[in-house]
Amino acid sequence: MNRLTNTLLIAVAGAALLAGCERPPVDTVQRGYRGTGMELVYNPRTVADNAAVHVAPVALDAASPEGPKAGTVYQNVKVLGNLSVGEFARTMTAMTNWVSPKEGCTYCHNPANFADDSKYTKVVSRRMLEMTQHINADWKTHVAGTGVTCYTCHRGNPVPQNVWFKAPDSKQAKLMAGNDAGQNKATAAAAYASLPYDPFSPYLQGASDIRVNGTTALPSGNRHSIKQTEFTYSLMNHMSTALGVNCTYCHNSRQFSSWEESPPQRTTAWHGINLARDLNVTYMEPLTKTFPQERLGPGGDVAKVNCATCHQGAYKPLNGASMLKDHPELASVVKAEMAQAVVPAAAAPAAAATPAPAAKK
Repeated sequence: MNRLTNTLLIAVAGAALLAGCERPPVDTVQRGYRGTGMELVYNPRTVADNAAVHVAPVALDAASPEGPKAGTVYQNVKVLGNLSVGEFARTMTAMTNWVSPKEGCTYCHNPANFADDSKYTKVVSRRMLEMTQHINADWKTHVAGTGVTCYTCHRGNPVPQNVWFKAPDSKQAKLMAGNDAGQNKATAAAAYASLPYDPFSPYLQGASDIRVNGTTALPSGNRHSIKQTEFTYSLMNHMSTALGVNCTYCHNSRQFSSWEESPPQRTTAWHGINLARDLNVTYMEPLTKTFPQERLGPGGDVAKVNCATCHQGAYKPLNGASMLKDHPELASVVKAEMAQAVVPAAAAPAAAATPAPAAKK
């Protein structure tokens, strides 16, 4: 009986130890000279399971650019008012499909008056439209010509599945042994390592130095501590998981710190870090008071973006498929004075009563 019990205990312990491992097959793709360790390791089963997430939806039929502009027909159009009424309705329909297919237009709009801004979701979506145009126009160093649309992050969900909130103060997060020092917890943010579980606040909201090695010898100038190294590795773990790649996707295994010897993807990733920080600081944080309390994090902060928000396990969002070619209205920033036209007072009642299909943003 004791022998059987011991066997069962060993089997259970073995299963627990292997629970975090991936069963074969595991494939590799050589990315550098043989013997250098420049290989991408991936599990075909994981890639196949994740494939459905990265299928871009079929684009709606194009609308005619002819006819009156949305900004002259509808009230309170602050973005996309330069589009024709047909183009505007097409974009609104696409956004509904991308963000709130179950909830429909009324997720953002007051059905009694589509021009009304009383719903916070409408105010937020307008700002997100501006953010999307900003990414495509000003961050080609990261998104290149592929660009992004609302679907890149949302994938049919009102709230993207991969967002983050600031972690609770480590002094308040106690373990049995006391202060957890902001780490030593199995969290997805750190790829379930014992590394710091909030690598986003210092790097994707703040601009802390991302570094493992100091650039000068001790004692002068080298202040890159072990703690900073741990935070850096935690961020790198997140990026690796978010893109479904290994470290050598961006780094040369011969010398990780050398920019001169790194693949070009490292520069793209650097721009991605700066892009995420720009979006969080410029667009997301200012919306904090716009969101209701139930949409904020435990510390009262707004949801923010990281690499997984767009990439969702693929080295390129949607495996590189571009939706921007079908939505050029999202490719550039149009100044407010060009996009919005003033509606004469006499025409305002008729504009307010315009039927729902052309939702206003």
